[in-house]
Amino acid sequence: MYKFKLILIFTSTLFIFSCASRPSSIPASYVSHEKYMDYSCTQLATKMGDARGELQKFSDMQNSKANMDAGTVFFVLIPASKLSGDHEADVAKWKGEVEAINTAQEKLKCK
Repeated sequence: MYKFKLILIFTSTLFIFSCASRPSSIPASYVSHEKYMDYSCTQLATKMGDARGELQKFSDMQNSKANMDAGTVFFVLIPASKLSGDHEADVAKWKGEVEAINTAQEKLKCK
């Protein structure tokens, strides 16, 4: 009986830590600012708006996955995102794009 409890605790802990990450804890992917250096400040401002919009969209979707995981782990001990996937890569990509555009804006003295 003791082994069963220990296995149950270990398994539960493993599933809890494998839930979908919150967007705030996802690091940005590297994106070079060089691809934006030929843009004008106006174009960069437009690109930044688009990138922030995409980042917000995927962050909201990732938050939904994390919330769903919290509920499904509580009820069935399996995070739903392990079955259906999450949006962590998209969040990381768009965080990287925002950082790259920001760096290009700074280097071109747009702000």
